[in-house]
Amino acid sequence: MPLNPSQDNTRVSIEQEELRGISRTVAEIHWLLLILVLVYLIFSGAREDGETSAAISCGLLFYAALIMSFRYANFYKRETRWKIAIESCAMIVFVSWVLWYTGQLASPLLNLYLLPVITAALTLGKLTTLIEVGLIAACYLFLGSGGELASLRFTGAFAAQIGPVLLVAYITTMFSADIRYGLTRARLLAETDELTGLLNIRGFALAANRLFAQALRHERASSVLMIDSDNLKKVNDAYGHDAGNRLLRHLAVAIQGELRFTDVAARYGGDEFIVLLPETPAKGAMEVAERIRRRVAETPLELDQRRIASSVSIGIACYPEDGRTLDSLAEHADRALYAAKQDGRNKTVKFRAAA
Repeated sequence: MPLNPSQDNTRVSIEQEELRGISRTVAEIHWLLLILVLVYLIFSGAREDGETSAAISCGLLFYAALIMSFRYANFYKRETRWKIAIESCAMIVFVSWVLWYTGQLASPLLNLYLLPVITAALTLGKLTTLIEVGLIAACYLFLGSGGELASLRFTGAFAAQIGPVLLVAYITTMFSADIRYGLTRARLLAETDELTGLLNIRGFALAANRLFAQALRHERASSVLMIDSDNLKKVNDAYGHDAGNRLLRHLAVAIQGELRFTDVAARYGGDEFIVLLPETPAKGAMEVAERIRRRVAETPLELDQRRIASSVSIGIACYPEDGRTLDSLAEHADRALYAAKQDGRNKTVKFRAAA
């Protein structure tokens, strides 16, 4: 089922939450790498070689400073995959620096290259991971430059060393893609109304609360529509519940067809729908509501070669004059909807506070 605009707004917010979680994991991988190198420096006897000890210590300091600047100095407040890609490349450079001073391709720390590969595979996708594996292969060649690069012996050793890196990259990328797909699908199902494809109440709350918070922060007008079918019960009684379900899907398509990309629509329950119109004052909300009402009235439901007329009643409440919370706007729009029903249905009514 494709994402509608409301779901896309929610997806952006969810992606940022995922990136923040991934970023925390990457930070832990950074510190794990630092600790492993530090343990090696302390217990391997490398401290006895002043030049090696100084070089590794300098690498540790520079790498730790990079982590601190990326992670804790707030230079980059918004998490992005580019930031993680830069960090994983920095891992490769740091590992290569350490390997150069600890035996090159004979270093016991050679498998540290797996850490940036796993980082890329979990977070950056197949193409970026493949590029980073290529970068690691180039580092292997550089570290082995003291030998005969064209020799059969070196080629065999190179293939044996780079092979596990490629295998880990492939397997981790596959697992990551499967997990990400499963999580995305689970979230989509949890936040989507299965019948109409619109958001459900949970999904609406996630998307609408974020947009309404922006309206509050910048004192921008916003409006809420409550939309209710006028004849769902009659259709159910006359043609069955399957026809009623088709009518609800028909209404959802009509509503979504008159909305902007930034608007948020959801099935509120039963035959009732709710719409948040950001950056929309009362006049604009009335125009949108009337377009929806006319579209439904002028587009009969096609059902087994029958054309079933339908209509909706719509209530409108606007921020700031009709309420300063999303809940109060929804409540007042629902009252206006009730007034539209009382006034004969197939009407659009703006909420008016009692004198």
